[in-house]
Amino acid sequence: MSDDKTKRTPQDAARINVHEPYEVRYWTEALGVTEDVLNEAVERAGPDVEAVRKYIGSNS
Repeated sequence: MSDDKTKRTPQDAARINVHEPYEVRYWTEALGVTEDVLNEAVERAGPDVEAVRKYIGSNS
């Protein structure tokens, strides 16, 4: 299956896929963080959106 370039929102709203550029753009904007911060949060907290939100909140 090829990557659909028209996608603007995540396929699974509960998980962050940092390997898809459109998801990285979506989540950095939605969470108000840089790509580096998003990558660190996913690496440390896992891909679950709520866990990433908590991690970002505790490290602000």
